[in-house]
Amino acid sequence: MTPSVLVSGAGVAGTTAAYWLARHGFRVTVVERSAGQRSSGNPVDVRGPALPVARAMGVLPALRERATHADGMRVVDGTGRTIAALPMQTEDGALEIPRADLAATLFEAAATAADFRFDDSITALHADPSGVDVTFDRGAPARFDLVVGADGLHSAVRRLAFPDARVEHLGVWVATMPLGEPADDPRHVLLYNEPGRVVSIHPSRGEALVAFIFRGPDRPGLDHRDTSLHRRLVAAAYAGAGWRVPALLEKLPTADVYFDSVSRVHLPAWTRGRTTLVGDAASCVSLFGDGSSLAMAGARSLAAALAGAGGDLALGLRRYEAEHRVRTDAKVRGAGRAAALVVPKTRLGLAARNAGARVMTLVSSH
Repeated sequence: MTPSVLVSGAGVAGTTAAYWLARHGFRVTVVERSAGQRSSGNPVDVRGPALPVARAMGVLPALRERATHADGMRVVDGTGRTIAALPMQTEDGALEIPRADLAATLFEAAATAADFRFDDSITALHADPSGVDVTFDRGAPARFDLVVGADGLHSAVRRLAFPDARVEHLGVWVATMPLGEPADDPRHVLLYNEPGRVVSIHPSRGEALVAFIFRGPDRPGLDHRDTSLHRRLVAAAYAGAGWRVPALLEKLPTADVYFDSVSRVHLPAWTRGRTTLVGDAASCVSLFGDGSSLAMAGARSLAAALAGAGGDLALGLRRYEAEHRVRTDAKVRGAGRAAALVVPKTRLGLAARNAGARVMTLVSSH
């Protein structure tokens, strides 16, 4: 019989996994909590191991059409004067695309191959050696040969099946919102820093995107869907900030805000019986770790390993993790260093970072 797979999450990891699992002959159902596709608009990279995945899916032309057009980054001071100007560091063929557009493109590729069920979520998992009985919030209970958690940092599957997982807050929070108008500079990302907080304006693709990235302690129990609280936290974190920040904060109360912790997930193994994890649910290195590219690569590796295991799902899952951890481990280790570079804690650290950026500007101009 054809193995049945339930994928939780219709984001980057989930849609990619659905496409490849279906292509390899699995019967795939995708359950997504949101009533429709919803993802932050922050730009993400499709590069490295994700490029052959996108190429094989036939979506590279669509991704290029939806890509952003920023050529570089300008670090500015409180008056808007450019401190340093850096080209965008990209490899051959790599592109940057709003995360929502990436997820939508991947969904379009997978939609005819898998059964997508929106506005529902998993509430309980009861596994035995031959499969998993799944209880849903809205739909009827069902049994699957395999459950794949592709539901991100706040994964319900990880919470239910991996209670020993540890999510480490890296001391940084991020919020993004549409600017509501085109950027003044359509070719550069503008970056303004103060100790412990940074604001960027990305030209994106027409309508600019604002990002607030700031240092702050962990907030256990924070409701990641409480947008009113999120807006208050951002406003408090940026009180008294210079440059264009006061005007940007005026837009905050009515903006569509995406808010989350910059975190990393610690798990000794991504598989437990007939349940496994992929993407940020398994190895979140949010904001600083090529999460979208790694999610695409991991999803394809998962499907290929399962297909090549001759019906031995346990063997396929072991092969998947052995292959993909090689990609993710270095990113997980380096996330803290990346946070220190983007959001220096002190004026001294900020001065050192800006000095380094000026040196890179000189080097890149010669």
